Amino acid sequence: MKKHWKLGLTMVMATSLLAACSNSGNGNGNGGGGQVTLAYVAWDSEIASTYVVKEVLEEKLGYSVEMLQVDAGPMWAGVADGSADAMVAGWLPTTHQSYLDTYGDRIEDLGVNLEGTKIGLVVPAYMEDVNSIEDLKEGGFGAEINYTITGIEPGAGIMMSTEQALEDYELSNWNLLPSSSAAMAQELQNAYANEEPIIVTGWTPHWKFASMELKYLEDPLNIYGGDEQIHTFARQGLQDDQPEAYAMLDKFNWTPDDMAEVMVEIMEGKSPEDAAKDWVAANEDKVNAWLE
Repeated sequence: MKKHWKLGLTMVMATSLLAACSNSGNGNGNGGGGQVTLAYVAWDSEIASTYVVKEVLEEKLGYSVEMLQVDAGPMWAGVADGSADAMVAGWLPTTHQSYLDTYGDRIEDLGVNLEGTKIGLVVPAYMEDVNSIEDLKEGGFGAEINYTITGIEPGAGIMMSTEQALEDYELSNWNLLPSSSAAMAQELQNAYANEEPIIVTGWTPHWKFASMELKYLEDPLNIYGGDEQIHTFARQGLQDDQPEAYAMLDKFNWTPDDMAEVMVEIMEGKSPEDAAKDWVAANEDKVNAWLE
C-alpha cells in the first residue's frame, strides 16, 4: 500500500512539473502573451515574495504566470530541469546549500533579492531558563512537550539543519516533528496564548516575530549558520526565451520590512493575491526600479 501511495504521489508531482514545462517558455519574449512558471515553497516568506513577483510580471509586463507550489527539493529540481522558469526562494549559504551543490551547475543564480535572513530554533521569550540549544540537554521542561521540536515540511533546509543539530548537540532524547509552516505557526500561537513551553524551527523574516515576543536559541556550534540571504534562480535559457521576465527577476530586490508588510496582511486574512497587489500599488518607485 505504501509503495503504491508513494508511486501515485510521484506521478502527480511529475505530471504537474511536465504540465508546467509544456507551458514554460512558449511566449513571444516581449511581455504580452508570454507565460512564466514560478516554483515556490509554502513558507509565509516565499508566498509573499512569489506573489509579489507574479503581480509585477502579470500587471506590469503582461505575462501569464503559473504558480507551482512544491517542497524545497522539487523546487530546485524543477528550475534545474526546466519544469519551472524561476524561483525567488533560494536561502543561502546554509539552508539550501545541499540543493545548490546538487543543481548549481544547471541553474542560473541571479543574485540576492533579500538580505538579513536567519534560521534556528525559536522559543517564546517567557522561557527565561532556555537560551541556548545546549540548555536542551538539561531541560526539565522537555517532558512537558514530550521532548519534541515542532518543525515544518520534511526536506526543508531548516529541517535538515535541525536533524544535524540534534546529532551534534547529542540530544538523542529529543525528536523533530515534521508538519508544515502553517501548522508550526498555529502550534506556536496556541502555546504562546497559554504561556506554555514550545520549541519550533523558525526563520526571519516571518510575521510571528511581529506578533509575539520570541527569541532564537544560541547555537554555539553554528549548525544553522549566521545571517543568510535569499537568492533568485532561473532556468538556463530563460534570458533568451523571456528577456523581459528575466530582466525583472534579475532586478527584483526588497527588504525584510517590505516582505513583512505582505506577510502580515496575509496573516490577517487577505489573500496572497490581494496582499501582493496592494503592496505593489503602494510601492511604485521600488517596482519601477525592477522594470527599468
